[in-house]
Amino acid sequence: MNDIRRTILWVVFGFSMVMLWDQWQIHQGKKPTFFPSAVPAPVAISNAPANTSAVPAQAAVETPATPNTKTDTSNTAAVKLIDVSTDVLKLQFSSEGGSLVRAELIQHEDVHHPGSNVVLMDNSKERVYLAQTGLIGSAVATAWPTHKTPMVFSGQTKLNESDKQIQLKFETPAVGDIKLIKTYTLTRGSYAIEVTHQIVNLSSAPVAPQLYVQLVRDGNKPEGESSFYSTFTGPAVFTAQKKYQKIEFSDIEKNKADFEKDSNQGYVAMVQHYFASAWLMDDTQQRNLFARKIDNNLYAVGMVVPLAAIASNTQLTHTTRLFVGPQEEKILESLYPGLELVKDYGWLTILSKPLYWLLYELYRFIGNWGWAIVALVVILKIAFYWLNSQAYKSMGKMKAINPKIMEMRERLKDNPQQMQMEMMKIYREEKVNPLGGCLPIAVQIPFFIALYWVLLSSVEMRNAPWVGWVHDLAAPDPWFILPLLMTATSMFQTWLNPTPPDPIQAKMMWFMPLAFSVMFFFFPAGLVLYWLSNNILSIAQQWMINKQLGVMK
Repeated sequence: MNDIRRTILWVVFGFSMVMLWDQWQIHQGKKPTFFPSAVPAPVAISNAPANTSAVPAQAAVETPATPNTKTDTSNTAAVKLIDVSTDVLKLQFSSEGGSLVRAELIQHEDVHHPGSNVVLMDNSKERVYLAQTGLIGSAVATAWPTHKTPMVFSGQTKLNESDKQIQLKFETPAVGDIKLIKTYTLTRGSYAIEVTHQIVNLSSAPVAPQLYVQLVRDGNKPEGESSFYSTFTGPAVFTAQKKYQKIEFSDIEKNKADFEKDSNQGYVAMVQHYFASAWLMDDTQQRNLFARKIDNNLYAVGMVVPLAAIASNTQLTHTTRLFVGPQEEKILESLYPGLELVKDYGWLTILSKPLYWLLYELYRFIGNWGWAIVALVVILKIAFYWLNSQAYKSMGKMKAINPKIMEMRERLKDNPQQMQMEMMKIYREEKVNPLGGCLPIAVQIPFFIALYWVLLSSVEMRNAPWVGWVHDLAAPDPWFILPLLMTATSMFQTWLNPTPPDPIQAKMMWFMPLAFSVMFFFFPAGLVLYWLSNNILSIAQQWMINKQLGVMK
């Protein structure tokens, strides 16, 4: 038992805790942080804009029925695509339902296709990702405008330098004596689009339609996702009662998706690494939230809102918002309470949020995200200086008595029971606790895991340079200099720590840092910089304490 304890060195212990937590995530049915399962192969989808069908609702808050990607031959009007641009977005709308079928983020370069912008929404062979809205009725026979109804476009398609806003209007003919006018308002510098639905009742009787909004996406991971760490891709809902709830595509497939389906607050979102889309509504409206599979490898998440009765020859206006953009925490917080949670920190959100705030403030002061990371690690090391000192003093004492332990083990190698008794006697005489170097480190591990998630999920790291050869803190080091330095510092820390008396365990202590370091060759440079900075500061502190204890030659 004591041999095992002596092998729990602080570097290995820290990494082991991360891996154990990863296995706990898997046990809880969540995706692993490292070595995720293989992504299903993309499913070929027609080049034509995705058509979807909405069947009249059976119940008061029934969701629209299964969309599909087949051409609707009953729709005789030719589908037109309208290109729209602002200072931050290039969008494409379809005249079929006035749906948003493509969204390009002008200020975010695609790291996998240099010279191109990130395309978040699309309707192509490689990706299906759409935003749709429409009306459904309370009776089976009701046929009202949906996201597949032909619409006539009017409005301005480009935000000029003198404009603060532009408006796009899509209008349907009368369908079931109901006309729908959908207006998108795009604002300079904003990723939030105001969407107004004007419902005109042309019939001779009151009507009570329901408005649905939904995000449709295929179940494939975004291009370029790493095999060495996993981030969430899929639908999410937020309600006042259960807060942020992620929904796995696999759970939808098996009809096991568990989330709150009725609320008068909240939003629905489609989330991936660094980017998201979401439908946002006022908290005064009751809504039904849904997530479902709608076709081969296509999934939808959305809301259905019952509207007030509309008298004959009158109209009703309903406004909602559509967010399409990066997961910049400050922007998300300003749009809707809880929307910032799409930037997923996992179960350590309570620690990650203040760490991100501190990192952001350091960046504002320094002006460089790389040096802000280094500064944050320095602050954390200062905050935990006393705890680290206790740990390193305990390790130093273990290193000092190691020759005595080795001599005793050689002398009593044929008497294991006597060996254990002698070992405990040496510990008592030298006042050494074999676990003294581990417990102070264990207290700090949640903070460093939380910072790991902050750096992994912050879109601000994309295309953010540090120094010299590091031009993108969200991409692996192109020259592998940081991972090599990380490996070297890990090995040096192993040398500083006490050597286990058992030769096999001693070899394992040298092998494990090498094995763990392999992952860092594929990690984003910002994450490697964070671990490297932490290693260097830890080595400096441990070296100083070992010198004070006289265990350094």
